[in-house]
Amino acid sequence: MGDMASPNPRPNLIYEWKGYAPPEKGWRYSKETMQQLDQEERIWYSSDPKKRPRLKRYLGEVKGRIHDDIWTDIAPINSQAKELLGYPTQKPLALLERIIAASTNLGDVVLDPFAGCGTTIAAAQKLGRRWIGIDITHLGIALLKYRLQDMLALDEKKLYQVIGEPEDTASARQLALNNRYQFQWWALSLIKAKPLGGTEDSKTGKKGSDKGIDGVISFIADPANGKADRVLIQVKSGKVKSGDIRDLKGALERENAAMGVFITLEEPSRDMITEAVTAGYYEGEKFVGGKRYPRIQIRTIEQMLAGDMPELPLTSGVSNFKRAEKVTAEPTDKQTPLF
Repeated sequence: MGDMASPNPRPNLIYEWKGYAPPEKGWRYSKETMQQLDQEERIWYSSDPKKRPRLKRYLGEVKGRIHDDIWTDIAPINSQAKELLGYPTQKPLALLERIIAASTNLGDVVLDPFAGCGTTIAAAQKLGRRWIGIDITHLGIALLKYRLQDMLALDEKKLYQVIGEPEDTASARQLALNNRYQFQWWALSLIKAKPLGGTEDSKTGKKGSDKGIDGVISFIADPANGKADRVLIQVKSGKVKSGDIRDLKGALERENAAMGVFITLEEPSRDMITEAVTAGYYEGEKFVGGKRYPRIQIRTIEQMLAGDMPELPLTSGVSNFKRAEKVTAEPTDKQTPLF
């Protein structure tokens, strides 16, 4: 609210306004201006006749002040932050929003050559900018895609394009030849499995502590009490044999896990398929329809790229990656294309 009294004596502006006595030094505005402000509903009137009218002011009319070059009002990501994703170099979304808002305009292109978990990309999308994100690891790319989906409900197939991920068996085979850990992380990302071993910002990986298990998917085994269970994932890019399935069966018993998925670049042998069948079923009585799931499932990369994914009891699943907090993109005056 703004004071409508003149700071200096103005005898020509001393007049009564709608039953309100004039201030001692007169009003700040002429009668004509007061009438215009009143018509625009810019004057606030108190129910107390002893209180003078005041001018309504809006935030957009205030010039504000230029930010200092030291920002202490944005807190770093801590262990309790809602936006925490567990990425070692994650920055606050508010920080990137401020940088992008201050240095770009609506529709500009923002480039992040080290995209990581996608904070810059998420901020750019939220503010109506186009963007290009680059990361060297397939794990980072997977985290970025999950974040866009969870935070802004973006559909990869419709709103942006991922360049460099395998699109067929031949390119998957080439990735495996180049770096088997990158292949492993990419394969796990196809079913949103959390990798075991290695770190999000590393270029190489290692086997997890579960002795040969490459990834894990958690799900709610009993909705009544929220009890969680696990699906263990093993990824193979080289030759495979029936002994690999026996090893996965042993891991399920050792780790007391519900199910196992074996992802292979090569076609499984008949013996491998038979070995998987002998593992029986995971009985999902707690799920709608009491569905039975093969306890060990084998999927080739070719099958998964064609949309034939493992059947998993995820009707009441828990997140295997920390989910990004949902936000609403700021309204823009035009649709912003992404690439």
